[in-house]
Amino acid sequence: MENLFRLVDHEEFVSKRCIWVNGPVIVGAGPSGLATAACLREQGVPFVVLERQDCIASLWQKRTYDRLKLHLPKQFCQLPKLPFPEDFPEYPSKKQFIQYLESYANHFDINPHFNQCVHSARYDDTSGFWRVKTAEVEYICRWLVVATGENAECVVPEIDGLSSFQGEVIHACDYKSGESFRGKNVLVVGCGNSGMELSLDLVNHQASPSMVVRSSVHVLPRQVLGKSTFELAVMMLKWLPLWLVDKIMLVLAWLVLGNVEKYGLKRPSMGPLEMKNTKGKTPVLDIGTLDKIRSGDIKVVSGIKRFNGGGQVELVDGQELHVDAVVLATGYRSNVPSWLQEGELFSKNGYPKMPFPHGWKGNGGVYAVGFTKRGLSGASSDAVKIGQDIGKVWKEETKQKQQRTTACHRRCISQF
Repeated sequence: MENLFRLVDHEEFVSKRCIWVNGPVIVGAGPSGLATAACLREQGVPFVVLERQDCIASLWQKRTYDRLKLHLPKQFCQLPKLPFPEDFPEYPSKKQFIQYLESYANHFDINPHFNQCVHSARYDDTSGFWRVKTAEVEYICRWLVVATGENAECVVPEIDGLSSFQGEVIHACDYKSGESFRGKNVLVVGCGNSGMELSLDLVNHQASPSMVVRSSVHVLPRQVLGKSTFELAVMMLKWLPLWLVDKIMLVLAWLVLGNVEKYGLKRPSMGPLEMKNTKGKTPVLDIGTLDKIRSGDIKVVSGIKRFNGGGQVELVDGQELHVDAVVLATGYRSNVPSWLQEGELFSKNGYPKMPFPHGWKGNGGVYAVGFTKRGLSGASSDAVKIGQDIGKVWKEETKQKQQRTTACHRRCISQF
C-alpha cells in the first residue's frame, strides 16, 4: 500500500521522509474518518489514515464527560456498513460508543498512523498530487479526505476579568464529573446540550450551578409518548413541509415541557429544524435539566459583564454572583484553516462553502466528511458518497491497467 517516494527537491528530501500513498490520505480517525475508511475498504481502495492523537475517536475518549450518552437513538448514529450491537440500549453510553468504534475499526481493518499531526496540506499543480506534511513525514497522494470534523478545537471566549479569576476555570472538554465540584458554586457558561447536561451533573453531585443563557434556545423533550422526538421529526418530514413540522414540534414541546420562557429560556423566532438546517444550531434535548431549573437547583442567569476579582461576577442585568469555579461549555470549532492550503471547497471559518448535501467534494481530489452540522448521520452520508466517488475512478483505472497488461502479454506470446 505504501512505497518510498523520492522527490527531486533535495532540501525537502533531506529533512523529511516522503511516502507515496497508493490511494487517499484521510486526516482524522474520529467517526468521520473511520466511516470513510470503511466505505473505501468496501470499494477495494487502499488508504492511509493520519491521526494527531494516540487513539481513534480522541474527542470521545479524552474530551468528553463521564455521564455522556448519545443524544439521538442509536439507529441515527451508527456508521455505514455495520450497525450497533442489538443488545446496546437505545441511547448508548460514552463507553459503549467507544467500544462500537473500536470494533468498527477492527472489523474493517482500519489501522491509523497515530501521533501524526498534519502541519500542512496543499495541492501541487505541477505534479497533480497532494502533499500532506507532518513533523517527520511527507505523504504524497492523489486524493485528500478532510475528516478532522467540526469539533477539532475548543472555543474559549474572551471575558473581561476572567484571567484574574482565582478559582478553577476549565473548558467542557476537560470536565469529567461533578464530584470535584461538590459543595461549590459553579458558573456554567453556555446553554447548549453540553451546558445543560453539565449543570444537571453538577446538581447530582451536590454542587450549585448557575447557567449563563446569553441568547435564545430551543429546548425539546428527548421523547414524546415513548418515541424519540428526532425520530418523529424525521418521519413527519417525509410527508409535511419543514415549517409545519417545526410548528408541530413546538406544540409538542409546550405540551410536554410547558412554558420554558418563564424560567429564562427564551425561544428563538426561527423553528428548531429550520435553525438547525440554516445555522447549524442544535436544539437542546432535555434529559432532566428542566426539572432542576424549575426546582431552583439550577439557576438561569443572564450574560456576563465582567469578573470583578476574587469570586465576584457581574452580569449584564446588574446582578452579582459569587462563584468558586467556572466551566466553559462554549463549544468547538474546525481547525481546517490552520493546515489546509485550499480555498475552493472550504471557507475561512473551516466549513465547506456549499451547504449540505453539496459540501462533500471539491476540485483536485479533495473531500470533506463530518462538516454537515448534522451529526453522525450527516458524516455517514458523506462517507458513503466519497467511497463511491473514489471507488468508481479506482475500479475504472484498475480495469484499464489489467486490460493493458493482458494485451501486452498476448503480443509477447504471438511474437515468441
